[in-house]
Amino acid sequence: MRANSLEDVAGYYTLTATSVALSGFSPEIVNALPRYPVVPAVLLGRLAVARHYQGQGLGGVLLADALKRTSRAEFGVFAMMVDAKDGAAQRFYEHYGFTRLPGEGRRLCLPITAALRRLAAS
Repeated sequence: MRANSLEDVAGYYTLTATSVALSGFSPEIVNALPRYPVVPAVLLGRLAVARHYQGQGLGGVLLADALKRTSRAEFGVFAMMVDAKDGAAQRFYEHYGFTRLPGEGRRLCLPITAALRRLAAS
């Protein structure tokens, strides 16, 4: 694999618009939100790092970029959602502040304001 080749993809992510039922959040979060049945969110559909680049922190960099891009979106987004494919992926997202939504399997959520505070602190 040649460095700087157009064929050398180190990692990527996908983002799509989604919504989350207000009932899926804790009472302290719900109390701070408008009383709509659902709130707008973005789904991090896939975050992948090529094997050659794993273990170098690129996953965290890609996640930070996705969160910053989401925060700059011209439409209101309350949170980023992710469906962790396995326990290791779930631990990765939990390390960055995501929390599991009750009754949703491995679906995790991170409010955008909380994500930006974490990014600013690091």
